[in-house]
Amino acid sequence: MNLRVALIIVWSLSFRIAVAQTETPASKSAIASFQQYYNAGAYDSIFARFSEATKTALPLDKTTAFLSHLNKQFGTIRNTAFMSYKNGFAVYKAALEKGTILLQLATDQNDAITGLFAQPYAPDTLRNKTPMHLPFKGEWTVFWGGDTQEQNYHVVVPFQKNAFDIVINNKEGRSYKTDGKTNDDYYAFGQPILAPCDGEIVMAVDGVKDNVPGVMNALYIPGNAILLKTKDEEYILLAHFKRNSVKVKQGDVVKQGQLLGLCGNSGNSSEPHLHFHIQHVEDFSHATGIKCYFEKLTVNGVLKNDYSPVKGDRIMGDE
Repeated sequence: MNLRVALIIVWSLSFRIAVAQTETPASKSAIASFQQYYNAGAYDSIFARFSEATKTALPLDKTTAFLSHLNKQFGTIRNTAFMSYKNGFAVYKAALEKGTILLQLATDQNDAITGLFAQPYAPDTLRNKTPMHLPFKGEWTVFWGGDTQEQNYHVVVPFQKNAFDIVINNKEGRSYKTDGKTNDDYYAFGQPILAPCDGEIVMAVDGVKDNVPGVMNALYIPGNAILLKTKDEEYILLAHFKRNSVKVKQGDVVKQGQLLGLCGNSGNSSEPHLHFHIQHVEDFSHATGIKCYFEKLTVNGVLKNDYSPVKGDRIMGDE
């Protein structure tokens, strides 16, 4: 069994959704007992902490095979560090004898383990190193964003799996003023798009015609777009600018907050919006998307630090 097969065993039949970003006592207890029993080879004791539904789905023989293979490839756990909650799972960076993994555990209201997931830790593609600011002023709404396909259709494409599509909605949740038949009718159209951080422009495309709303240009998917390289070798794509609005060119060095262009509806876009994502190399065909956390922003009226928005969030930067 290779590593990929071994670590893809996941179960999450029913679990409590954890919304706090500080470790709960239940999670702390679960990871402590998991480490103790795993290091001792007492896989039956880990199995005993499963919920009844999870025991049925993952019998003892399958649980033992999974954990034995994990131990064979990585050895015992030296330490774990809580990182965050993700889709109901407590996420830990776990240092083992032969490498580092991301270990995720979910528990129910009775503190029984209902989910367990392990994957190789990839620090270069886990999250952004460069501090990020929202690339606009005022309140915008995340139309696509998050870790699941329901939240974010981009997740199936490696280089844009952590992308955001962001629009401006009115109080009724509508992105246009009247009938939405023209670009000028959309609140986002023509709005300033700003540099989210300092960096160098490595690609700048302008001159692509804006679409009629609802009719997309599949020949040049990004439309008018900018690729910004940070000092940490991260590459930020901002796409779908308004035609002839891009204010920078390849080789320019820009500062955070500098005007890059205006929001448009060019490329593979059905309405005026901003596409934003970070990737780990410049070449799109070899790139992997990096999860983006913004340094400081207001989310649904609440100030947050180091937050990655999800579908439906109304977000506004520190102005």
